[in-house]
Amino acid sequence: MEFNHYSVLLNETIDNLNISPDGVYVDGTLGGAGHSLEIVKRLEDGRLIGIDRDIDAINAAKERLKGYEDKVTFVKGNFSDVPKILEGLGIDRVDGIVLDLGVSSYQIDNKERGFSYMSEEAPLDMRMDREEELTAEDIVNDYSYDDLCRILKVYGEERFAKNIAKNICREREEKRIKTTGELNKIIDKSIPEKYKRKGGHPSKRSFQALRIELNGELDILEKSLNDMIGLLNNNGIISVITFHSLEDRIVKNVFKENENPCICPTEFPVCACGRVSKGEVVTRKPILPSDLEVEENSRSKSAKLRCFKRCVLEE
Repeated sequence: MEFNHYSVLLNETIDNLNISPDGVYVDGTLGGAGHSLEIVKRLEDGRLIGIDRDIDAINAAKERLKGYEDKVTFVKGNFSDVPKILEGLGIDRVDGIVLDLGVSSYQIDNKERGFSYMSEEAPLDMRMDREEELTAEDIVNDYSYDDLCRILKVYGEERFAKNIAKNICREREEKRIKTTGELNKIIDKSIPEKYKRKGGHPSKRSFQALRIELNGELDILEKSLNDMIGLLNNNGIISVITFHSLEDRIVKNVFKENENPCICPTEFPVCACGRVSKGEVVTRKPILPSDLEVEENSRSKSAKLRCFKRCVLEE
């Protein structure tokens, strides 16, 4: 299956990076390489480090970026590993970082990956990195009732988390839940009919929650953002695209805290805590996709872009 991915907020992301022809850039979520392609097109003596935990994405990106091989270094890994990856490459600081936290269209449309609630007979997989052992099937069948409730409520913001968890536990006593279709049926009967008429597919929030838990997506985000801001050159930009409120809240708060880290009481005449601003938030409000983009790609509807500019380097 061809690795297709519609790069959300592509022009907005690239424009905000202010790409320097001789700069060093990191795409921490390589995916379909849409953002990476636009970056390398603008490089002369510069360099791009493309990172993804999905080997299918790496292989597809190598094909898409043919002709730019001298400007790109491909690394299979997690964006949380950026500091270690750059250190291994002998790079101290970079001029820009892009994170597109969405699941790629390829991953959603490829039934065997198990990300989509629209595929009835797909395996419950959802692994970003298929070399990992734990799958969504393991979570659904082996996690406790309390843990399932927590995951669905916190990561999926699912109001019927208790009903869904209860019915999952009941069904798995009879037989192991193995497919997306089986899980869809359980979720569907756990949600009252009147609440299914709005808010999209009944399984949307639960599938999101399982994917986030399985791949540790929120656990690594806050620390990773702080680490990456620290790796930016002066005037370097980090651009992050999120697709749900939990991610966006983390990005917003991390950027705000890096702009104004002071924890002194408001009555203090001068700062005494010694915490120094690392830069400024470029996007006071998140950049949203245009109506045209949403029309062309409905999956972009919930996307938000936030950018932070490094302005002060530590001595």
